[in-house]
Amino acid sequence: MSEEKIEFQAEVAKVLDIVIHSLYSNHEIFLRELISNASDACDKLRYALLTHPDLTPNTAFKITITPDKKANTLTITDNGIGMNKEDLINHLGTIARSGSSEFMKSLTGDKQKDMALIGQFGVGFYASFMVADKVQVQTRKAGDKSGWLWESDGLGSFTIKEDKKAPQGTSVILYLKKDMTDYLEPIRIRHLVKQYSDHISLPIALVSDGKEDVINAAGALWTRSKSEITETQYKEFYQSVSHAFDEPWLTLHYRAEGVIDYTALMFIPTKPPFNLFQPDRKSGIQLYTNRVFITDDVPDLMPYFLRFMTGVIDTNDLPLNVSREMLQKTPVMSKIKKGIVHRILGELKKRAENPEDYNKFWENFGIVFKEGLYEPIDERDEVADLCRFHTTADDKLIGFADYVTHMKKGQENIYYLTGTDLETLKVNPQLEGFASRGIEVLLLTDPIDEFWVQTYSEYKGKKIVSVMHARDDIAKIKPSEKDDTPSLDKKASETLTKKIKEILGDSVGEVKVTDRLTKSPMALITPEGQMSLNLERLMKAHGQQTNFNSLRVLEINGKHPIIRRLSELSDKAEQADLVSDSIWVLFDEALIAEGEPIKNPALFSERLGRFIMGGLQ
Repeated sequence: MSEEKIEFQAEVAKVLDIVIHSLYSNHEIFLRELISNASDACDKLRYALLTHPDLTPNTAFKITITPDKKANTLTITDNGIGMNKEDLINHLGTIARSGSSEFMKSLTGDKQKDMALIGQFGVGFYASFMVADKVQVQTRKAGDKSGWLWESDGLGSFTIKEDKKAPQGTSVILYLKKDMTDYLEPIRIRHLVKQYSDHISLPIALVSDGKEDVINAAGALWTRSKSEITETQYKEFYQSVSHAFDEPWLTLHYRAEGVIDYTALMFIPTKPPFNLFQPDRKSGIQLYTNRVFITDDVPDLMPYFLRFMTGVIDTNDLPLNVSREMLQKTPVMSKIKKGIVHRILGELKKRAENPEDYNKFWENFGIVFKEGLYEPIDERDEVADLCRFHTTADDKLIGFADYVTHMKKGQENIYYLTGTDLETLKVNPQLEGFASRGIEVLLLTDPIDEFWVQTYSEYKGKKIVSVMHARDDIAKIKPSEKDDTPSLDKKASETLTKKIKEILGDSVGEVKVTDRLTKSPMALITPEGQMSLNLERLMKAHGQQTNFNSLRVLEINGKHPIIRRLSELSDKAEQADLVSDSIWVLFDEALIAEGEPIKNPALFSERLGRFIMGGLQ
């Protein structure tokens, strides 16, 4: 039969130009697409053999890659179902026509679930023209006596002629462009197969130097039953997908079936990835469609607070656009994401029953996990149940549920204090009133703590309140030990607070007497609704200018002997310098207690030196 020239379907030339130059962000994707199509063809024949056993393949199913440097060709061969002339015209002459989709339409009922058809045979095939000036397809359909040769340069038409020597299956022969010859290097081919197609269920063989070697794992681990997989295999797979050397702290392997079907094999590392806090870090989850790698950059698949997760999600229900690299935001993606989050949180809840074990996870990933309290997700209550905190009670980490059981009679709120250092927080003067009443306080030292407390402000009916803003609520709880020390009366309080404000000026916004301090003479707080001292400090550390000194409130302890003595001296002109020095030293000490820098360290040192000298005389 003579060669027949056929024009591509209308507008195909324009679409081809888009496919070749715009559809894929990197050229190497072509090999993934051709391997996917080859695997698809073998799956079709495997299914056809169930009802037509006479279509027995010549050998076991496999895919072969043959680079030929002399001919400048790269050939991808399979021994699958093959194509006849009509198939070639329909599948390769029409952009975005899917051989797999047409094949699936002929199936009904449970047969569809038994098929593992990969890819969209139309557009993916045309990725070949990104690297080749000319593409030939030599093929013979299973059961036919003769084959066919399809050929095109991708510029508007293709030719078809009979090829009686064509073996059963399909060979795609790429005549590579001058600048694409690196795809003939065996080491390059091995890398691409390992990256994109390692878990294709068929063996992928590379022909090099007269030898033929299988270069893929030839089996997707996640598709196997958990009972068939050893801990060593899970560990090796984890290290492969994460490029890490530690062992997984948690292995999560399951198949979800229902409205959306997908398989997940995910891990929580033992050690945090080195780039966990880098803003441009990609997700550790690889997305597959029927065992074919799609992408490892799926920002919508895993919540940011679970970015330490690594592993594989494999589904055939995820709609893709013509390029597999650009995922669409669909309800399917949202349902998969919700299912994954639910499973992960469920597994963490089980592990949390062993506090010693769970605390290892928390030490590594708690700072990230708490971001789930800040993110607008439906599972925030579940995340809250899994969070752990240091408190003023002891050195053990506890959760919200434990805290609630420790609450004093009459205590209505959950109290917290933020800072940058745990030891500094433990001696913060603002805790004195709580300690005297036996009230436990959460000590929060991570930067994210300043933000989640603003959005997650209540746990199971209990408000989460800063110790800075606790007023009448803790006054309802009487101190454990009665203190009969008299405080400043109203007149003395007004006189002294006015004097302190005059001396400190704009360093504080307000000065007032408090009964919340028991040991310290004074302490700094911020009014409710204003930026905390710790958040202001964090902003300054990141180069952001702030000027909230005028909003700070200086609380003084009316029962403290130093404060009472200052009250006695405040109206004596001859003691003005001593009173001024004392107030400034006490104010600087209050800053130090908050972890704040002193505005003038030299002047603080000079004042403190005068007090020491006076005490030594």
